[in-house]
Amino acid sequence: MYMLIAGLALWYGAHLFKRVAPGVRASMGSAGRGVVAVGVLAGLALMILGYRGAELTPIWSPPLWATHLNNLLMLIAVFTFGMSATTGRLRGKLRHPMLLSVVIWAVAHLLVNGDLASVVLFGGMLIWALLEMAVINRAEVWDRPEPGSARKDILLIVITLVIYAIAIAIHLWLGVRPFPV
Repeated sequence: MYMLIAGLALWYGAHLFKRVAPGVRASMGSAGRGVVAVGVLAGLALMILGYRGAELTPIWSPPLWATHLNNLLMLIAVFTFGMSATTGRLRGKLRHPMLLSVVIWAVAHLLVNGDLASVVLFGGMLIWALLEMAVINRAEVWDRPEPGSARKDILLIVITLVIYAIAIAIHLWLGVRPFPV
C-alpha cells in the first residue's frame, strides 16, 4: 500500500508542480518538462505496482447493478477523454474534458471495487482531478475554442468505440471481467 500512496504523491506533485512552484518550474526551462514527465511516469509505475501488490482488504460489496453502470460510465469517460483532442463541433463544450474523464473513470471504478487499495487509488485520482480543475480554473482564464466540423465528432465516436473495445480486451487479458457472467 505504501508504494501505491507514494505513486499517488508523485503523480500529484508532478502535475501540480507548475501551479505550486511556478518560479522554480519556469527557471528550469525545457528541462522542467523532463522532470515532470519522469515524475508522472514514476508515479504511474508505482501506482500500478502498488495496486497490483496491495493486500485485498474488503470495505464493502458492490451491488451487481454497479457493473452495468460502470460500463456505461467508462464508455462516457473514453468519449470525454477524446473530446480533449477533437476539432469537431463538440470542441469547447467542456473546459477540462481530460480531467472530467478521470473523474468519471474514478467514480465508475469506485462503484465496482469495494477494497481498500481501490478506494485509495480511484479515490485519490478522483480528488486529484477535481483539485487540478480547481487550481487551473483559479489560475487561468479560458478562451473557448471555436467549434469545427461535425465529421470530426463522428470520427470521435468511432475512435471511442475502438478504444473502449481495446480497454475491454486489456481487462480480459489481465483477468478482470468487465461484464457480469
